[in-house]
Amino acid sequence: MHERRFVLAAVAAAAIAATSLPALPQEHPIIVFAAASMKNALDDADAAFTAKQGIKVVADYAASSALIKQIEQGAPADVFLSADLKWMDYGAQHNLIKADTRLNLLGNRLVLIAPKDSAVGKVTIGPGFDLAALAGNGRIAVGDVRAVPAGLYARAALEKLGAWAAAEPKLAMAENVRAALFLVARGEAPLGIVYETDAKIEPGVKIVGVFPEDSHPPIIYPVALTASAAPAAARYLAFLRTAGAIFERYGFSFLAKSGN
Repeated sequence: MHERRFVLAAVAAAAIAATSLPALPQEHPIIVFAAASMKNALDDADAAFTAKQGIKVVADYAASSALIKQIEQGAPADVFLSADLKWMDYGAQHNLIKADTRLNLLGNRLVLIAPKDSAVGKVTIGPGFDLAALAGNGRIAVGDVRAVPAGLYARAALEKLGAWAAAEPKLAMAENVRAALFLVARGEAPLGIVYETDAKIEPGVKIVGVFPEDSHPPIIYPVALTASAAPAAARYLAFLRTAGAIFERYGFSFLAKSGN
């Protein structure tokens, strides 16, 4: 009986001691909403951040337009990384981001792709470029030209080059640029307009042409903390400023080093 009382007393004492100890701090994962074209490079950057800081990063990839609307509707996110300035501007105008944390992080190029085994060779893209004729009876895969950044850039370029009217009926619009990429990789579309970085990570396609930089607005990827960002997210943003080598390995131009 005495032994049983001793054991119970010891257990009670241990329980009291445990409750009196301060809880160990635990960092919640940083949630990043990022443009679909960022996936491969940002996955590497996130792994490097976690290895250095010990904080997990959970990334959700989709069209920038869809992501900022999700944030507006209350989806939890700490960081927003857009593929164009328009949707970051939208976030600022609707108080969805912390404007003083906004940073132009990366740049990209717009390219024309075809399936790897396509007979289409290198083409020169310039004024008067007849994309519709090049597509023949096939479709041209693009991000949705009404909202998806890659689609907005594509439309601007085709309009500037005088190719929009003929090409528009042949467009196969996808929910994001990666979906357009995969349509071409699977041979479901003979041509597609995507970012250079997308084409470089997909072995099923080849680049057949590069759109002149002056045919569309500059392709800039801004990043910012959301209005509800956790404190640790500032460390993540600071890390992205140092991750130029990772992004450049995937073909992005790194703008943060120039202080943009």
